[in-house]
Parts: sequence; C-alpha cells; structure tokens
Amino acid sequence: MPHSRDLHPTAIAGNSTSSNSGSSNVVAMHYRVCRKIGEGSFGIIYEGTNLLNNQQVAIKFEPKKSDAPQLRDEYRTYRVMAGSVGIPNAYYFGQEQLHNILVIDLLGPSLEDLFDMCDRKFSLKTVVMVAKQMISRVQTIHEKSLIYRDIKPDNFLIGRPGTKAANTIHVVDFGMAKHYRDPKTRQHIPFRERKPLSGTARYMSINTHLGREQSRRDDLEALGHVFIYFLRGSLPWQGLKAATNKQKYEKIGEKKQNTPVKELCEGYPEEFGIYLQYVRKLDFTEDPDYDFLRELFTRALRSAGQEEDGVYDWMLLYNGKGYESKSKLARPVADQHASGTAAATKGNSQLPGVSPYLDSRNSKNAGGRPELQVDPRRTYRQGDNEAQADDHEAYRPSFLAKVTCGLCGQ
Repeated sequence: MPHSRDLHPTAIAGNSTSSNSGSSNVVAMHYRVCRKIGEGSFGIIYEGTNLLNNQQVAIKFEPKKSDAPQLRDEYRTYRVMAGSVGIPNAYYFGQEQLHNILVIDLLGPSLEDLFDMCDRKFSLKTVVMVAKQMISRVQTIHEKSLIYRDIKPDNFLIGRPGTKAANTIHVVDFGMAKHYRDPKTRQHIPFRERKPLSGTARYMSINTHLGREQSRRDDLEALGHVFIYFLRGSLPWQGLKAATNKQKYEKIGEKKQNTPVKELCEGYPEEFGIYLQYVRKLDFTEDPDYDFLRELFTRALRSAGQEEDGVYDWMLLYNGKGYESKSKLARPVADQHASGTAAATKGNSQLPGVSPYLDSRNSKNAGGRPELQVDPRRTYRQGDNEAQADDHEAYRPSFLAKVTCGLCGQ
C-alpha cells in the first residue's frame, strides 16, 4: 500500500475546487473533505460535506495505481443495491489525478463498536433484534444475485444518531461481494473446491475453511457465528496460536468442525442451535428459508417472556441517555495504524483542521480487537473478485466512521 502521504486528498483537492467553496479541500466539485475517520489497506476515509445541501457524507480515497482497486466495483454494487433498506446511498465515483474517490452516506458505529461499548455482551433481546435485521440485509443481497462473503460485526453499522434510521442496521464494504448466479439467466455458479480463503476467519463457514466455493449458505452460517459471538462474548476458536496465518486458519477451521453445536450454544435458547444446524445442512444451490430463520429468533425471545420493543442495549447506556451522550464515543476513530499516519501527515500534507482520531480503546477486553480482526490481507487477481490469505496478519477497520455525530469543523 502506498504511503499515507500519497493518499492524502490535499494533493488532488487543490485542482478540484468549487467557486462556491473558497477552500482547497474540495473534491468532485462540491464535496468538502473534513476530518479523517478511517484507514485500511484500501486507502483512507474522510468525513465530508456536500456543499450544495450541507449533507454529511463519507469520502473514500484509494490510489489509482492500487494493486487491488475496488472502489469502482464497490460503487457499481451500491448502485445495484440502491433503494434497499439498510444499504447506503452512493453519490459519486470518479478519478481525480492520483486517486479514485467514492462518496456514500455517512453512518454511525458498527455493531463491533457497540458491542465494545456494552462490555462485550449483548442481551438476548438485542441479539434477537439484531439477528433479524442482519438476516434481512443478507437476504436483500442474495435477492440481487450476490453473496457478501465477509460477514463480520465491523461491516454492519447503525444509522447516525438523531435520524430515522438511527437503529437501522446497514451493510457496508462490498469489496468481497460476488455473483452466485447470473442476474439474467438465474443460473447458479458451479460448485468448486480448492478455493482460496475469502473473508474473516473468526466468522467464516466451515465449508469456506475447507476451500469450497461459497454460496448463500455460507453467508448465513457466518451470521450464525456472529449471533453466538454476541451472546457469549467470544467464540471457542478465538485466541488460537500458530506459527503462520495458514496454520492459524487451519486450527480455527478444525476447532469449528470439532465444536458440537449443542456445546457452542449451551445455556442459550435452542433456536440458536437450530439455526446453525439448518444453515450448515443447506445444499450448495438451495434456497434458504429466510422467514423460517427470522421466526426462530422471534420464538426464542417469546419463549424467554420478552418482546421486541426496539430498545437496544446501546440505547440504555449512561443511565438511558444512550451511547451518543458521551462525546468521547461520539467521535470517529481510526485503526491502530493511525498513530503512524498522524506522524507521516504532519506538515504541508495535513488538511487544515483535520487530525486523525486514534482508537482510544484499551486491550483489556477478552478477545481484544486486534485478534478479532485477523482478517488476512487480501490479494486480488485481475478480473476475478477472489481473495486469498497470505502470511501477513492485517488489522482491518470498519469501512466507515465508527461514530460521527458532529458537523465538520467542530
């Protein structure tokens, strides 16, 4: 990945100013670039403002010469998904000098961040309400003939505080998405084996570990692992040690295969075990019964004598004021590499009034964040949206801001 200096938008903003802006920090004619809110192997994300309507947006930059350019494909996917509940709007994709730029909706924190805020345990009610939303989002993706292939809490974000969609779960980062059937003919892709790993080892399906082509069943199995993670606070295959990433992924896969569903879900409603058993038994091309899966969780909550009231655990934090009441948590955070970026971008390359937000969380939590993000750095083959693990362990942040409540410049 090019040095962070090379990704900084100042270099391109100078030649992209709008006559109305009076600022050099403008791209695509009318998007002002504000504070930095994230960084990853793809590039850098900034909070921004549409100068035409004062709407806050997220502006994602990647170098045009990237070994694995993905913003154009990501933009196309957002356009295919446009109008669907829980899918951000994509407003612009273009190239300016050395960068590809994608502008989409600015959202709130990820489920992983909210999980941290709630001391890494969600109540049964919250898990059920989250699960039903996540199943619906994945169903929407599948109905567009796509599979997501990188299910993890970091890629599911709620809306911004104070908006109608504040507690609507959104899916972001479609860099790994792939057609599982032809959108026109509806012909399913063929089953293949010896496929390279795609996704995040902690949540991926057993079949993915075994090198089998992914289909809808694999997205749903990964969701099941996320649900159990939210209930338990961790998964049995976290924290495994190995000499290389390849060996680590093998150990994780073996542990998943050797952990009985009954043991994994022990102490929790049986419906969670039924869910996992159902999705693991699906055939490669089989149509999942999404309604049945959602109804399982409705039944689990009803059996516990509770109701879906739309009140999530994060809304009850700080004496009922909600997570957003704490300004420290209502600011974007960057990943663990941000400290190096801060040093690298001091001087003329730093945008006025913009400073990277460091991840202030400590590592006291069990299953801490860096281990959680054992997401192999992705390498892509030209013309194929496949990813494979290499021997580099990369910490990959959420696609968007974690929490972005304030206006630019505040």
